[in-house]
Amino acid sequence: MKHRLSIAVLALMLTLYIGLGVPQIAKAGGVFIGATEITQLLNHVQLLNQYVQQVQQYATQLKQYERQMQDGQIVGTQFFGPIQSDLLGLERAVQGGQAISYSMGNLDSQFTSKFGGYGYRPTQNFAQNYATWSQTSLDSTQHALDGANLQSAQLTNEESLINQLNNMSQSSTGQLQAIQIGNQIASDEVQQLMKLRQLMMADLQSKASYQASQIQMAADSTAASTNFFTMKTGGLGTGTSANAVPAVSTSIQPR
Repeated sequence: MKHRLSIAVLALMLTLYIGLGVPQIAKAGGVFIGATEITQLLNHVQLLNQYVQQVQQYATQLKQYERQMQDGQIVGTQFFGPIQSDLLGLERAVQGGQAISYSMGNLDSQFTSKFGGYGYRPTQNFAQNYATWSQTSLDSTQHALDGANLQSAQLTNEESLINQLNNMSQSSTGQLQAIQIGNQIASDEVQQLMKLRQLMMADLQSKASYQASQIQMAADSTAASTNFFTMKTGGLGTGTSANAVPAVSTSIQPR
């Protein structure tokens, strides 16, 4: 009962970590099988939470810029600096999400290869799902860029992106277009990152459940061994056995 309670607490800690984004890494003192993989997964979840927050902030700021420009409050290239900075930050967050997805796919392949022979059988192919998410996210970004005849590959080259933004900043029409593209990318990326987080949660829960089952099996085995040796040593006490041979008296009896 005590072992099962400790596993329930462990599962609760993992759930709270995912739900609340607690920055500390929960450790089990080496009890985990594959503790390194679990720690890496938790780190990736925390990093993704940061990207979600950043993209949400960029989306809010870019919408504000768009309203200000439409109202004539932002005029001239000298005011485009903060806008360009937000667009570059958004580009880094988009690339960060792609990097996490790629890393998570590799981690899943490694974990499955390492523990597949020990009973790890996930209900879905997480590595394939990460690849699908990555392509969907890229397609969404490209759709936003189509209106400006840009390619998503330009987002992976910051120098190329800066040059393109500088060209667009030379006119109010180009500035507004850059902001609107950034708005669409930010809005789509928030949703995409949240879908990635859901996939990562399912992945982590799958691996955590496997870890918990391994811990339970080890605990049950230890308990069985303890009971066995307790029973064996229990029969070596000082009590008299029913089948014991009576002692022979050596004293001399009087005639």
